[in-house]
Amino acid sequence: MLSYRHGFHAGNFADVLKHIILVELLEYVTLKDKPFDYIDSHAGAGWYKLNSEQANKTAEYAAGIGRLVAEDFPELQPYFSLLYPDGKAIGKRPVLSRYPGSPAIAKHYLRSRDRGWLFEIHPTDYAALHKLMAGDPRMRLSGEDGLQGMMGLLPPVSKRGLVLIDPSYEIKSDYERVIEQLIKAHHKFATGIYALWYPVVDRERIKRMERQLIGAGIKRMQLFELGLQPDTTERGMTAAGMIVINPPWTLFEKMQKLLPKLVEKMAPQTGTYRLEVLAGEDASPPLPRQRRNTR
Repeated sequence: MLSYRHGFHAGNFADVLKHIILVELLEYVTLKDKPFDYIDSHAGAGWYKLNSEQANKTAEYAAGIGRLVAEDFPELQPYFSLLYPDGKAIGKRPVLSRYPGSPAIAKHYLRSRDRGWLFEIHPTDYAALHKLMAGDPRMRLSGEDGLQGMMGLLPPVSKRGLVLIDPSYEIKSDYERVIEQLIKAHHKFATGIYALWYPVVDRERIKRMERQLIGAGIKRMQLFELGLQPDTTERGMTAAGMIVINPPWTLFEKMQKLLPKLVEKMAPQTGTYRLEVLAGEDASPPLPRQRRNTR
């Protein structure tokens, strides 16, 4: 259960999708002066070196963030400013030496009155995360299971919260467990924003997850998916997605314009994307599955 290391996958297309949406959510919750709580169920190490042995063993970042240039995506300026804090993101494709995980992104956005709750069960990644957050009074770290630990934080004292759930799905039961915990969390704190990441390895599993969430009676829920190739019965992740509960009202329209651009840059011949309103005003009838292939 502890074999997964995100360093092998940092900066890949799934990370890009997850972090673009996370930045949008953090931009939204920080618009109000009121404090909020950020909860990260599977925080990881915080930062990842793209020139490390881990990253170069798979080089997944080359087909993800490695395909994108900031000047092609002015709408993603906040995201790129996190990747290139020195401002060297414009012009020719710059060399990116490291990539931020979700805790590093949240650390950038949290204000003095906000609180971050970071869960990471892998001891090596926890040690790296602890070093990164050392001395930061806004952050609380825990080495316990994040899906269980987050339940004790809901509803948060601030009454405003953003919860990121992105397990590795190493074991098949993770798909069922994560939905069960998310539904329980929503029952405890129905007004919070929840962002659930998932890999598309077996499409039928994703369909079951969607049906379970829709059947739970959640009132506002949207889905965003990005893939490098169409679904396949072969082994391996072909796409990844984010299901967002209580999304900002601007998120769907922005992703509707952005996902085709991402496909065009990452996988113009085989790439796919999908947007759906799973629950809300536009959810009946369901939006059709959308794909974009340039050929």
